[in-house]
Amino acid sequence: MTLGQASLFHETERLRLRPFRPEDWAFYADCHSRGEVYRYLYAAAPTGQALEERFRRVLGARFERDGDMFRLAVTAKADDAPVGEVVLKLASREALQGEIGYIFHPASAGQGFATEAAAAMLDIGFEEIGFHRIFARLDTENAGSVGVVERLGLRREAHLIQNDRFDSRWGDEYVYAMLKAEWRERAARRPICASS
Repeated sequence: MTLGQASLFHETERLRLRPFRPEDWAFYADCHSRGEVYRYLYAAAPTGQALEERFRRVLGARFERDGDMFRLAVTAKADDAPVGEVVLKLASREALQGEIGYIFHPASAGQGFATEAAAAMLDIGFEEIGFHRIFARLDTENAGSVGVVERLGLRREAHLIQNDRFDSRWGDEYVYAMLKAEWRERAARRPICASS
C-alpha cells in the first residue's frame, strides 16, 4: 500500500479533497491551535515549533508502514477555501485495516462537510487503497462525530470504559467500523464520489 495507489484529488458535490500545500499553513495553524478542535482528541493543541513540525510532516507524509497517515485537505468548491481535513491511518497493513479521522474548522461546523468528506475518504480507502475494514475511534461525548459515522453507516462495535486519560480526566471511547462489502452494498444505493 502506497499513496501512489490512491488518487490524490477527489471531488464531492460541494467539496474538493487534495494534498496539503505549503500555502495551507495559515489555515492549518489556525485550525490545529484551537482547544475546541482538540477537545475530544486526548491531547493538547500543538503550538509553536511543535505545530510547525507537525505541518512539515503532513507535507512529506508517506503511506507505507503501520501508523502512516494519508491526509487530504478539504476545500469548499464555492470559494476554494480550506474547511478541514480527512485522514486514513494505516492501522494494519497485514490485516488491511484503516482508521478514519477528520478535523474541521469550527466555522464550518453544522454544514455536513465532515460527513461528505469522510464518505469520499471511505471510497478511497476501500476502492483505491484496498482496505478490508475501516474503523473510527471516538470520545463518547463527541456527539458530532458519532453522528457523522452513524450517518455513514458504520456500526458501533465497542464501548471502551475509561480507556484514555488526558489532563487528569478519564474518557470513554466508542469504536465504529465497516467492512468493504458493507460499504459496497451502501454504495450501490447512493451516488459515488467523482474523482478528478
